[in-house]
Amino acid sequence: MTNSDRTHALRWLILALLFGTSVVTYIDRVNISVTARQMMPAFGVTQQEMGWIFSAFVAGYALFQLPGGWLADRWGARLVLTGALIWWSFCTALTAFAAASPLAEMIGIVGALMLVRFALGLGEAVALPSFNRAVANWMPPDSRGLGIGIAIGGIGLGSALTPPVAAWIMVNWGWQTVFYLSAGLGLLMALLWWILARDRPDEHPWSRHPTSSSTVVGRSDGVNSAFRLSLLQHRTIWWLVLSYSCLGYVAYVYLSWFYLYLVNVRGFDALHGGLYASTPFWAILIGCPLGGLATDRLALVYGVTRGRVLTGMSGMVCAGLAIAAGAYADSALLAIASLSLGAGCLYFAVGAYWASITDLSKTHAGALSGLMNTGANLGGALSPSLTPWMADQWGWPPALAVAGAVALLGAVLWLKIDLEKGVISDG
Repeated sequence: MTNSDRTHALRWLILALLFGTSVVTYIDRVNISVTARQMMPAFGVTQQEMGWIFSAFVAGYALFQLPGGWLADRWGARLVLTGALIWWSFCTALTAFAAASPLAEMIGIVGALMLVRFALGLGEAVALPSFNRAVANWMPPDSRGLGIGIAIGGIGLGSALTPPVAAWIMVNWGWQTVFYLSAGLGLLMALLWWILARDRPDEHPWSRHPTSSSTVVGRSDGVNSAFRLSLLQHRTIWWLVLSYSCLGYVAYVYLSWFYLYLVNVRGFDALHGGLYASTPFWAILIGCPLGGLATDRLALVYGVTRGRVLTGMSGMVCAGLAIAAGAYADSALLAIASLSLGAGCLYFAVGAYWASITDLSKTHAGALSGLMNTGANLGGALSPSLTPWMADQWGWPPALAVAGAVALLGAVLWLKIDLEKGVISDG
């Protein structure tokens, strides 16, 4: 096998590991939206209080995005992602008994669950910036959209498997078991990532000429003053942040409320609700890598800016229209189909966002990814609480239609993005 063949094989190994880690992140994120069915009556938690618990995760996740990205740039994705996996697996297990812990006696059951989910969010915040750091190091420029699309596509599989599997486990063995099994899976993924992954191709022991990490070039020592000045001078990154905030708002409607929407509003039982709640995430599994491939191909044909904008904008427009149609569908199955299509279209746009970040600065891909994903999760912090409030005030169709309108706003913001003029100095 030639060195080029080894590098190609190692790239697919890294993408497979990132995909697996992405699956785990969303199992640990989505499981509580299913277990809430039993947790809420068991602890006397209201729908609005459950929204606060959902939002606590998103708040922690949003706050640590930029530090998490900086850590990945500074220390490499291998070390940082391993530590993060161990941390959030511990917090996942802690969710199972937080309500019966001394912490609940001090700050109440809702407060204890909010604190644990906030800590879980801090750990998972490291994941996607680390993914983009790894993709920037391992993938050539014309394949980075596909690379990050495959890595983030694990969101679809993790989120698709979790509702039906978690619902089955919950019905047969209790909701606490869902969290314990999820934590064990996370620890297994941490072990695999540490053993098999490296930060760059020339560090891997399976490559022909591995080098020590001390000699690797291109690893950032932090966000220096020149980079900060460049960041402030260019508007493109801020338009990306704002547009991705819109995507985050919509995504968290699916992650937080879709299962409960099907059970409580559309009338499905717990097991069938879990089965149908997975359909948007199967669409994400297809849409995410497909969008990554599309943005790479369009960037080659039409140039980087136009290729990214065409992919990102078309995905967000289609998502907005499909969600609005699903919100007002009379048939429950038609609503599921339309809302699932909306999720797939939403994540069709994801590769364009993350590849654009690396187009702006490969050296600081982790930190910039963290900044962009901070925006997504600030938007995401609103929807778990705002959506049920709007549903209580005006009903679920308008609440979901607002999510569709937010997706359309995100599409419009792509018109402000110019990657050729917005390239940030790596100095």
